[in-house]
Amino acid sequence: MTEYDYWKIFPRMPRKITVGDITVRDGFQHEEKFVSTAAKMYYLEELIFAGCRNIEVTNLGNPHLMPQFRDAEVLLAHLRSDDFRKRCARRGINYDDICLTAITIRESAVDRAVELSKKGIGPDRILMMVSTEERHHFANSGCTLPQYWQEAERSIKKCNDAGIKMCGTVSTIWGSPIGGATDMKDAVEFTKHWLDIGAHDVEHADHDGSASAPDVYRYFSMVLDELPNTDLHIAHFHETKRVASASVLAALHAGITHFEAALGGLGGQPANFIDDCPVKGTGEYYYRDPRYVGLVTLEDTLVQIDEMGIEHGWDVDRVLVLGAQLEKTFGRRLRSEAIINGRTAKEGHLEYARPGLPELKKKLGEAPDQKMPSGCEQF
Repeated sequence: MTEYDYWKIFPRMPRKITVGDITVRDGFQHEEKFVSTAAKMYYLEELIFAGCRNIEVTNLGNPHLMPQFRDAEVLLAHLRSDDFRKRCARRGINYDDICLTAITIRESAVDRAVELSKKGIGPDRILMMVSTEERHHFANSGCTLPQYWQEAERSIKKCNDAGIKMCGTVSTIWGSPIGGATDMKDAVEFTKHWLDIGAHDVEHADHDGSASAPDVYRYFSMVLDELPNTDLHIAHFHETKRVASASVLAALHAGITHFEAALGGLGGQPANFIDDCPVKGTGEYYYRDPRYVGLVTLEDTLVQIDEMGIEHGWDVDRVLVLGAQLEKTFGRRLRSEAIINGRTAKEGHLEYARPGLPELKKKLGEAPDQKMPSGCEQF
């Protein structure tokens, strides 16, 4: 007999997960217009009020390269303010449950995070990043891999001294937009090395939407066989072929419990143009059409998880409102389908029902709930 119980088929699949938000950092970094500081504050606050407890706030890298983040310190100071803490308390939110993350690709940005921490406005957690394909890594960091690993180890020691957690990202797991095919075994070894040198957790990233569901399942099964503590692992998927939801599902099947997503499916490489001015960013974009680049959408992911009956801690309806507001912020249609179609309504949409069915069934002598002809076995 076929087994119908989903959790028996996939015994590692969790009943409860964490979904972190990366809208204001990874989502906004690809936008070619400066998003106002007020808008960033609004979305950071509202995402937290909607249930987010792990949130990427900003990038502490050089603002001359990435001017989208020239307001980094203002945003962190706002989220560290007594006023914001009080507003959280009024909503029953334990401020200490919120983890504020900033991206620090290079050691100079790590040093900046440490200095901000001394001022009382630093992040709880920062993130450095390696790619298993060295040409992609060089494009992001300007370093060789051995050179960067040494820098990361020094940086983790600085973080430990400052009481800051370090997340190590592993990218190009399922392929590189520059170098092509990669070996997933390399990513497992990179994961181990991050943890060996003191990283608090590891983000496993599909930065260009290369992943397929079978390989996602295979990779995360490999990772959890070697490192079974699910708190160590975060799944990060980009959406370029409309298959990222399948990757999320495959990661769940493998047993992953921590995910990231962005409102509207925004995201991609740091912009190389802001408002009316070209900027360096990380160089030329490696895609053909900007309409098909971005992260897995927060709205759609939460609807998917929610309808599977998996606990997540978010107010999904509030997130759908935020997604619709974000489209107004950018003045264009974004990539969420859920903000248009919502969740599956168990009560149906009776306003669309055609009149006359009860009368017809009565005329034909049928019971109100009869679905088969008289004499046939009923469902």
